Amino acid sequence: MLTHLHVKNLALIEEAEIDFSEGLNILTGETGAGKSIVIGSVGLALGDKASREMLREGAEFGLVELVFQVSRESQRQRLMELGVTLEEDQVIISRKISDKRSMNKINGETVPLSQLKETASVLIDIHGQHEHQSLLQKKKHLEILDEFSKEELGSIREELGETYKNWKQLNETLKEAQLDEESRLREISLLEFQIDEIEKAVLVPGEDEELEQQYRRMTNGRKILEAAGTAYTLTGYEDPQAAGGSIGRALRELQSVASFDEEMSPLLEQLTDIDGLLNDFNRDMAEYLDSLEFSEETFFETEERLNLLNQLKAKYGKNLEQVLSWQEASRERLEKLLDYDAYLLKLKKELSDTEEELSKLCRQVSGIRKACAEKLCKEIRQHLVDLNFLDVQFEMQFESLPGYTALGTDDVEFLISVNPGEPLRPLMKIASGGELSRIMLAIKTVLADKDDIDAVIFDEIDVGISGRTAQKVSEKMMLIGKTRQVICITHLAQIAAMADSHYRIEKMAEHGETRTQIRKLFEEETIEELARILGGAKITDAVMKNAEEMKELAKGKKSGGR
Repeated sequence: MLTHLHVKNLALIEEAEIDFSEGLNILTGETGAGKSIVIGSVGLALGDKASREMLREGAEFGLVELVFQVSRESQRQRLMELGVTLEEDQVIISRKISDKRSMNKINGETVPLSQLKETASVLIDIHGQHEHQSLLQKKKHLEILDEFSKEELGSIREELGETYKNWKQLNETLKEAQLDEESRLREISLLEFQIDEIEKAVLVPGEDEELEQQYRRMTNGRKILEAAGTAYTLTGYEDPQAAGGSIGRALRELQSVASFDEEMSPLLEQLTDIDGLLNDFNRDMAEYLDSLEFSEETFFETEERLNLLNQLKAKYGKNLEQVLSWQEASRERLEKLLDYDAYLLKLKKELSDTEEELSKLCRQVSGIRKACAEKLCKEIRQHLVDLNFLDVQFEMQFESLPGYTALGTDDVEFLISVNPGEPLRPLMKIASGGELSRIMLAIKTVLADKDDIDAVIFDEIDVGISGRTAQKVSEKMMLIGKTRQVICITHLAQIAAMADSHYRIEKMAEHGETRTQIRKLFEEETIEELARILGGAKITDAVMKNAEEMKELAKGKKSGGR
């Protein structure tokens, strides 16, 4: 159930909040007051397309927030499957739009628009003029029938979809498999060469990664060997120009004159220490060099092997596992090409068996649909009578499509006759706007017991109706409101009188600005609002009395009186 709506900075709404209740929630207001903005804002929060024009003049952003209370276990389960975590059985959906982007959140967590739409579809249904018009499209009729038949269809329809997918894939595979002899021999030759090239390499999964590590070590080892050798040479004693030789000469020079000056003794000792340290370093460096091993042959072999593996990966896959997978797939393809007639025969047999299964499933689904269609049309017809279609006939016509589809081979269409003696005709040829809205209301009433959505919004359900028909529609809305939360925008007093909660949408001008506000009406205010709807600009005592009587009659209807 939708418990709360918060709208900010959308069109004429600066900021508005509504707390909805159970049962039938009615919204009324004068033309231009902003009734469509309210439904539009809900649609926006549920994933409708956002545009900059929706923002209130001068506002940097617009915000819509919906709070739902979840009471059905099936809804909880579905929401969990969608990754929505309930907080005290609540789901809070919010959408913030600005010049550059929109931000979608569910229970404070940012989500993609697709998830927001899926979540919304579990919680609420919106039915407006657009959906009424969708009844003119035949594909909508099959959707309605399958929604009504979902329990009877069970998993068969999903099985049909999967079988159709396999059948279509086999058709495409068989079509692609039709090769002439020259193309077949050319492909065989290429596959044999490629398979042989991979086989000769004797690949081991992960070998390339291991070799790359070894190669990096050997490459760096070579640099280390060269650097250490150079350091040994530069600090050694064999080369007179090296550090060891130079210090040795310097030491001999100082020793030859040290006896002539006592102050030279400390300097001689320092240089002697340096010579000893350098000698130790040079000896240690020699031992380190002896411990290093570098094989030019091993380095060359590793480099050559890596080059080969990288060439194969460039041709057949990003890594050796993919290269080996490609090899296995190529072997299978080669076997098929070498025994091509048997391969084609097997493929055709698979296609034939799959098509036979597909045909069987189509017949099963069609049989279930036809049985359910009779029941569906009977229930819709009864509701249409309740909605003042007194002599209505309503049936579903079945025809077969020329080919298979993921939904089967049924081409269905609703047929209706609203006057005695008139033949049944497609909806698009006879239904007016008012008739379409009532037909959709009848259908939604029938489907209400088939789904788990407990919040329904009706917009423009009263298009093109008045008088007794409007009274019938109001009674039907009241009945739906007993098992579902209904939110309805209307301009008809007969429907408004049935409200369990009545809200007025008003347009006000303050400080040179126009804004829309929404407020829940008290009992006496609902009668005044009914009088406004009935009487227009001038509300007389007679109009007020009429409004009071209408409200009393509605109370009687709701309590079961006549």
